[in-house]
Amino acid sequence: MILGKLWRSLMAQINKVANFFWTADPIAQMQYEYDQAVAQLKEGREGLEQYRALVERVSRQVANDRQHVARLEAQVKSYLQAGDRETAARFALELQRAKQELAENEAQLQLHETAYTNNVTKIQHAAKRLAEVRNKIAKYDAELKMSRAEAEMAKLASQFNFDVTTDFGQIEQVIQDKISLHRAKVRVAADLSGQGLAEIQQEQAMEKALAEQALREFEIQAGLVTPATAGVSETAKELGPAQPVLDKQSQ
Repeated sequence: MILGKLWRSLMAQINKVANFFWTADPIAQMQYEYDQAVAQLKEGREGLEQYRALVERVSRQVANDRQHVARLEAQVKSYLQAGDRETAARFALELQRAKQELAENEAQLQLHETAYTNNVTKIQHAAKRLAEVRNKIAKYDAELKMSRAEAEMAKLASQFNFDVTTDFGQIEQVIQDKISLHRAKVRVAADLSGQGLAEIQQEQAMEKALAEQALREFEIQAGLVTPATAGVSETAKELGPAQPVLDKQSQ
């Protein structure tokens, strides 16, 4: 009883493993069954060829028997016409045996021909079914691959959402934070690059005005232009070193 239970448990586990491999790759399993059927069909065709050779031998034997019967009939007729009944009777007995053998061989030939025709029909039908199975394997293989790809796409679509609660969403948030930080650094650098620009521009404008004033004064002192033509105002002169001189005259 215990051995029986152990045996059934072992067979159950073996069956479980067999079912696992059976369903792991159904296309490969179908291809294996197809290859096995093709191998069996090939063996059947070879056997059919051998059987046909037997039919051909029987057919030749029947043809020879018919020729032998025809010769015996001719000999019996010839001896009868010659009046030799004893010889004719001997050939007549041989003719009777030849006809009996011919009838047996013809019956055997008919039986073999029928069996051969039936086997040819079966093999042709099996070949047709195998062609259908081959087409089904290709169809199922394509459909299985397509369905597997669709399942993977659906799985990816469900995983690649933009919810921050998922790992992908959190990683995306980190990337966006880094991008924002980089942009902030660029903005700060741009803002710092313009610091004091107004003061620098004002200083440059003042230096330009002082330079222009110095040039006009040089032109007036050198007699190149007159104050009227130079357009130098008294207030403009006050910007230079003439301020102390005006204060002295007023005293």
